[in-house]
Amino acid sequence: MSRLISTPGWVFWIVFAGCTSGTDNTIPPTYHGLDESDGIRPELASGLDTPQELSPNLTTGIFQAEFVTTEGKFLVEVNRAWAPIGADRFYKLVQDKFFDDSSFFRVVPGFVVQFGLAADPVQNEKWSTGLQDEPVLKGNKRGFLTFAKSSAPNSRTTQLFISYGDNDNLDGMGFSAFGQVIQGMEVVDRINSEYGERPNQGYIKNQGNSYLSNEFPNLSYIQTARITLDDLKSEERNQDGTVPPLPDDSVAND
Repeated sequence: MSRLISTPGWVFWIVFAGCTSGTDNTIPPTYHGLDESDGIRPELASGLDTPQELSPNLTTGIFQAEFVTTEGKFLVEVNRAWAPIGADRFYKLVQDKFFDDSSFFRVVPGFVVQFGLAADPVQNEKWSTGLQDEPVLKGNKRGFLTFAKSSAPNSRTTQLFISYGDNDNLDGMGFSAFGQVIQGMEVVDRINSEYGERPNQGYIKNQGNSYLSNEFPNLSYIQTARITLDDLKSEERNQDGTVPPLPDDSVAND
């Protein structure tokens, strides 16, 4: 099924199709769209990571993660209350060093930059269980961090995108933002866009960085991603449960 969505400055074709071998149709969509999906296992999401099974300290709270990239550093702040299931998965991925050495494989200037396929294909399989969908409590504004998903229910896994602009059209499509870039957005803006949407997500999922280094040698990469303020560590919380801000010079904006 195809749908044409018109928004100021953009015309997006969305092509939704069933699962086939090839690429992984995780969206947000663009004017191209992708027509194949592979590797998402939403059927495994039933009964997993639901709000009822998240302990109370995983449904509220704020934590921060620093990304060190080939373009510089940026800092993400996550508010668990915005989308507790997605926030908890992101926390676990960072703790597992999932993003280390992974690429920004899809870059559409003015729209989004997408990442979240691991350098090692084994990691992609490890985290392939789909997450239960969540209501959209925060819109997809510039600098906001959101899980990508397919048209299938409960299909969020590991892929994420940061919005380059105010993508209000995505709010009604179920894209639940859970955090935002609070320092270093100029670094995110510098991520290399020369390859656009050309990298094949299915090949990345199955071959990892060996495919990317041969075909797209100039991609920007995440070197490390680490939790820098942890809301699950009591010594890093204020009395009201929030996390104090980092000093202004804690993240380089170069």
